[in-house]
Formats: sequence, C-alpha cells, structure tokens
Amino acid sequence: MTDQGGTGLRVDAVVQRDAFRLEVDFAAPPDEVLGVLGPNGAGKTTLLRALAGLTVLSEGVITLDGQVLDDTDVVVAPEERPVGLVFQNYRLFPHLTVRDNVAFSPRCRRLGRRESRRIADDWLARLGIADLAARKPPQLSGGQAQRVALARTLAGDPALLLLDEPLAALDAQTKVEVRGELRRHLSQFRGATLLVTHDPLEAMVMADRLLVIEDGRIVQHATPAEVARRPATPYVARLVGLNLYRGVLGDGGCVTLDDGGRIFVAASSAAGAVTEGARVLVAVRPNAIAVHTERPAHASPRNVWEGTVTGMELLGDRVRAQVSGSPSALVDLTPAAVAELHLVEGGRVWLSAKATDLDTYAEVG
Repeated sequence: MTDQGGTGLRVDAVVQRDAFRLEVDFAAPPDEVLGVLGPNGAGKTTLLRALAGLTVLSEGVITLDGQVLDDTDVVVAPEERPVGLVFQNYRLFPHLTVRDNVAFSPRCRRLGRRESRRIADDWLARLGIADLAARKPPQLSGGQAQRVALARTLAGDPALLLLDEPLAALDAQTKVEVRGELRRHLSQFRGATLLVTHDPLEAMVMADRLLVIEDGRIVQHATPAEVARRPATPYVARLVGLNLYRGVLGDGGCVTLDDGGRIFVAASSAAGAVTEGARVLVAVRPNAIAVHTERPAHASPRNVWEGTVTGMELLGDRVRAQVSGSPSALVDLTPAAVAELHLVEGGRVWLSAKATDLDTYAEVG
C-alpha cells in the first residue's frame, strides 16, 4: 500500500477548453473521501481528466503527497502518476481472467508475472472475491465487476483514487448492497479519494466532505451535514430536498426575495449575526410548510402566501407538491392530507411557514 505519511492532494488549477473554463482550488488529505457533485457540464469529468493526466492544465499546479504532477514546467505522464481511476463502466479486459485483470496494474508497474499475481490474489481476498479469480468479465454480475475494477485499481498502489460514478451501472438493489461495502473498503484506503457522483444519497453516505462544482467553479466545499443543512445554491438545495431563497435582510427580519415576495425570519435563525442589508439565503424544509385551501384566519405563522399547485409526485410514504407563487415552494404532505385537502394540479392553495422553521445565513460569493 502507498506510503501512509503523505500530505494528500492539493489542486489550484485552471483548465480552459474552448469556451469552457474550470477553475478550482481545494485540498483532499489522506484518508478522506471527497465527494464531487455538480450538474452535467459543470466540470467534474474535466477535473478527473486533469488529475489523471489526460488533460493538461492551462494554469496552476497539482501536487500529490508533495510531488508536482502538473504545472507550467512539469507534466507527469498518466502512466507515471500514482493515481488510480475506476471508470463507471469498469473497462475490464474481457479476454482476461479476473486474476489477470487485477494483476494488470502491478504489471504496469513493471513487476514480474508471479509477483503481480500474488498481489492480485491478495486484493481479491481483501475484497472477498477470491472465488472469482478464474472467471472472465462476461461471467460477472454488475456488483462483482465493480469489486474487480476496484481491486485492479488498488493493486496499482495508488496515492490518489478517482471513482467516476462507480455505482452508476448497478441496478437499484445491487447498488444498495455495494454502496456500504465500497464505503468500508474506502475507509481502509490510506490515500485521498475523489468520488464523482450525481446521486446525493451516495455522496452523503460515502463522502467525508463534499465539493460542489457549477459552471466550472466550486460553489460549496463542506461536510455532508453542512451542505444538507445550508445549501449554497438552488442546485444544491434541490439535491438535498430543500427550498432555497435568495434575498436581502431588512428591518424586523423581513427578507425581500430576488424572485419576488418576502419572507419573515426569526432573529435566532440568522446564522453568524447576519446584519440588516446583507444578502442572505433562506432554507426551508418541504415538511415545514403547511398547505391550506383558504387563507388561514388565525394563523400564528408570520409567513402566509398564495400559490398554485403545478405538480405532485409520490416519494415513498409522502407526496411532494410543487406550488408556484411568490415564493414558489416544494411541500411535503401525507397522502391522507392530499385527499382531505382535495389537492389537484392547477388548484389554488395558501401556504404558511413559521419564521422559526426557516434557516437564514449569509450568501457567500
């Protein structure tokens, strides 16, 4: 295994490709799984390609355990980098056995056939798939292929592990089984790991910290708990299932929203002593918003506004309604409440939310 005394990954880099520009500055220490999230076209794949040496930087530097991988003077070739990449389609060699697929990595490090197979057998045993050694990839299930791909990568003794949508090719049931197992294996890896995924649950469960990229720049870098509680952008809010509003904090806790309307927040909910006149973000849980068919006559919440139901979908044991208005909102209700309120698409409703249920914090950037 790679030297455990490393300093991890440090990236301060720019990649310019035609009109697209990726500009990132972050670190990932050893033993940390960094989840990388972002919409399509945000720059996640470009970042992975730059770290793997498949795309050269336009500016900046990438260092791994103190070794420069890429800057204006040095570009380490992909095959010379201590970087392991697991592709979402695994890319196993169909004509080789599982053992020889895994042994391919140490062979690339110029180790002999016998030593390479010994290392392969060791990793197959560690990942609990020694019984698959003589099989070929077409004989494997999706979960088995994922384990073999991981074993092949780890057999190369990388200091940095890059996982590109590692569970995307699995069916829902297999994904649940493999997710926890993969997290256990990653917890034993002593280098830094970058996990690129579109699945917020996958990121929340498997990552120690999250890096969210939008339009080629980092918009949030924090723990999963912080990202889930205080998303920095509407995209992140949608990922974690929150309503997020931007606006300016005024007198008496009144936030004038950029997209129309206003919301009153409690002074205790404004994090970091946000001052009057500051730009803020207001996060609201869908289950913190109540739905009424008429304007509440004696409602205690300070926030009451009218809207139109534009959509409804069943999410497990709840119904999520989309309501347009000032502001628009996602609202969670029980199926019984939907029936009792006679909610239908196109119907007019009133929404209410207590000021104390709103989380308010300063907008950054």
